[in-house]
Amino acid sequence: MGGKGDGLALGDRAPAFKIATDGGETLSSAGLKGSPYVVYFYPKDDTSGCTKEAIAFSAALPKFRKLGIEVIGVSRDSIESHAKFRKKHKLKVALGSDTETKMANDWGVWIKKSLYGREYMGLERATFLVDAKGTIAQAWHKVKVPGHVEAVLEAAKSL
Repeated sequence: MGGKGDGLALGDRAPAFKIATDGGETLSSAGLKGSPYVVYFYPKDDTSGCTKEAIAFSAALPKFRKLGIEVIGVSRDSIESHAKFRKKHKLKVALGSDTETKMANDWGVWIKKSLYGREYMGLERATFLVDAKGTIAQAWHKVKVPGHVEAVLEAAKSL
């Protein structure tokens, strides 16, 4: 399930992270130590695909939590943008603000993209399921939103 290029794949160690959330807290890999978690990277708050993905992860959050798994959405948007996004769509998942793309770079999802022949750097839509030992149990790159959350939940059941 791992992607191409520099992206992290199955069996890789999940990079350490510390990220501010719109809830006013800081989430970190150290704080999640010993617990499995999902990190999903998405390009931008309140855009079509990202909104559908955030709503789907929020709806499935009770099922993930039943498995002892926390879900964190990460984009380059500010904490203020995340707060508006959460309120507008009644989101339940934690939203991390990676304005300096440190986490995106560490996780290999800050990639070269192309739109109408113009190349630019952007955030890949990617999801990582990390086991309690901090190892990537599954990685999805270039995610297509429909059916994605169900696939992640299914994989999470096997942890």
